[in-house]
Amino acid sequence: MSTLKTKLASSALALTLAAAPALAFDIDKLSDAERAAFRAEVRAYLLENPEVIMEAVAVLEERSAAAQATADFDLVTANADRLFDDGYSYVGGNLEGDITIVEFVDYRCGYCRKAHDEVAELIKSDGNIRFIVKEYPILGEASDLSSRFAISVKQKMGDDAYKLTADTLIKMRGDVNEKSLRKVAKGLGFDADMILDHMDAPEVEKEIATTRALARDLNITGTPSFVFHDEMVRGYVPLKGMQAIVKDKRG
Repeated sequence: MSTLKTKLASSALALTLAAAPALAFDIDKLSDAERAAFRAEVRAYLLENPEVIMEAVAVLEERSAAAQATADFDLVTANADRLFDDGYSYVGGNLEGDITIVEFVDYRCGYCRKAHDEVAELIKSDGNIRFIVKEYPILGEASDLSSRFAISVKQKMGDDAYKLTADTLIKMRGDVNEKSLRKVAKGLGFDADMILDHMDAPEVEKEIATTRALARDLNITGTPSFVFHDEMVRGYVPLKGMQAIVKDKRG
């Protein structure tokens, strides 16, 4: 049994005993022999009926998931303006869509790369999703440089240019440095000097810092992390899973 399962099982047993009818004796006053006999009886019962522990574990897991979902809902509600209308994040898809998805992304994150095409397919095939990207570089210098470059493009050239840049950076292999980013800019037909010179501008720094503060307040520590309308989803979700979440939100 895994460490998590063991902890849950212990908690489940404690919960089961605590919820049981009052015993006809005071456990604290048992002799050592009586206490040993009682423990032996409990152990024997659980060995003969192991499904009891697993049933209790399932209940605890359901309660934990429900509590987390409620807490996340409250966080999303409290930070709705910062998530959905911050005035600086890229907004794509159907701008009038009935469902808004927010993704916190790091271009050097393997799971962000894995999710990229599936998110794009979801937006394209659905046709009624508003999509927001939050630049959240957390994997070191290469991540930071990539995000600064993308934000610089957005601030200097707009959302369409940013989309082309983001699609390029998420698939970029090799080192990220001034030389490689200059090559990306030229390949996309941008003014490389203008974009690179703006990467250290206060406006770029402010956007990254603001998103990091939002992620901290939402208890987001990894990428990709998503907000589907009013639900937080931390980690990679395959296309079918995202489609199911969207369907549920519309339901």
